[in-house]
Amino acid sequence: MSDTIFGKIVRREIPADIVYETDEVLAFRDLNPQAPVHVLFVPKRPIATLNEAGPADAELLGKLLLAAADYAKRQGFEKDGYRTVVNCNEHGGQTVFHLHVHLLAGRRMTWPPG
Repeated sequence: MSDTIFGKIVRREIPADIVYETDEVLAFRDLNPQAPVHVLFVPKRPIATLNEAGPADAELLGKLLLAAADYAKRQGFEKDGYRTVVNCNEHGGQTVFHLHVHLLAGRRMTWPPG
């Protein structure tokens, strides 16, 4: 996997508005937010896409989702709700090939998104 902007953020080579961190997960605000709150949760160990994740990554994938839920609860979105999204490859809308979970909150979500 080639290096990505998310890898550079994890290594603190470029700045980001970091809002959450554990030993294995880093979260920062999206530069092009699609909701009042739009935070990206990335594993510190890069995985290009969900397709590349395997059984050995199950715990890390769970930690990504739990981190997003923890952050949403701490920010007060538990009752009204929030959306989590994982895009995979070009047709799935993935533009940075470092697996990440989008957390969107602060407004009513519709389907299709918009």
